[in-house]
Amino acid sequence: MTKISIITATYNSARTLPDTLSSVATQDYPDIEHIIVDGVSEDKTLEIARACPHVSRIISEPDRGLYDAMNKGILAAKGEIIGILNSDDFYANPQVISQVMAKMEALKVDLLYADLDYVDPVNTTRVVRSWKSCDYHKNRFLQGWMPPHPTLFVRRQVYEQFGLFNLEFRFAADYELMLRMLHKYSVSVCYLPETIVKMRAGGLSNASLLNRWKANREDRMAWRVNALKPHFYTIWMKPISKIVQYF
Repeated sequence: MTKISIITATYNSARTLPDTLSSVATQDYPDIEHIIVDGVSEDKTLEIARACPHVSRIISEPDRGLYDAMNKGILAAKGEIIGILNSDDFYANPQVISQVMAKMEALKVDLLYADLDYVDPVNTTRVVRSWKSCDYHKNRFLQGWMPPHPTLFVRRQVYEQFGLFNLEFRFAADYELMLRMLHKYSVSVCYLPETIVKMRAGGLSNASLLNRWKANREDRMAWRVNALKPHFYTIWMKPISKIVQYF
C-alpha cells in the first residue's frame, strides 16, 4: 500500500481547522500521514490538532510564511505522494484520497490535479464558484491556464528532483512551482474530473484587488525566473480576467 502524506500549514486556524482535520480523518484510504506545520499559533490551533489521533506529526515553530511552512512539511513527509490541504479547506468527500491514489497508480503519473469549489466562508454548503479544470497539454500555461493548487498531488521524488516552493514569491509560489514542474520540466500528469476540495473564498492572493494585482505581477515573474517567455494572454488578459471577477 502506497503511503500518502497530507500537509496542512496553520497559524491561528482554530476556527476552520476542525473541518480540515475531520475531512482527512474520515478518508477511507488506510495509509495517510497527516502533518500539521504550525507557525506558533496563539489561539487553540495546537490544542485542536493534538486532540486528533489521526494526526501523525505536529511541527510548531516560527516560519517565513505559508510557503515556508509547506516546504517544511514536504521535507518531513514520509509518503511517496504528497498533497497539501490548507487549514481553511477540506476534502469534498471521504473517497477523495482513494480516487486520487487509484488514478495515479493506474496511470503511473507523477502529478495529479482535479476540480475545486469555492464555498461561503461561514455557510460552507453554499458554493460561490466552481473551478473546473481540464486535461493538460503543453501550451495550457501559454493560454493563461493553471490547475487549482489545493487539488495538486505530487510524488515526493518530483519535489526532490525539481525543487520546493520558491520563497521569493509571497502570493504566487504555487503558480511558479506548477509552471516549473509542468511547463518547464514536463512532469507526467493526469486530470481527475471530480471536485475534490472545498475552499473557503477569500484566500491570501484573492483577498483584495491589490493582492490579486500583486499575485499577477508574481505570475509574470515566475516565467522570468524559469527563463521562459510568457504569452501575451499571460501578461495582459489573465490579470484583466481575474480583476473582472470582483465586479
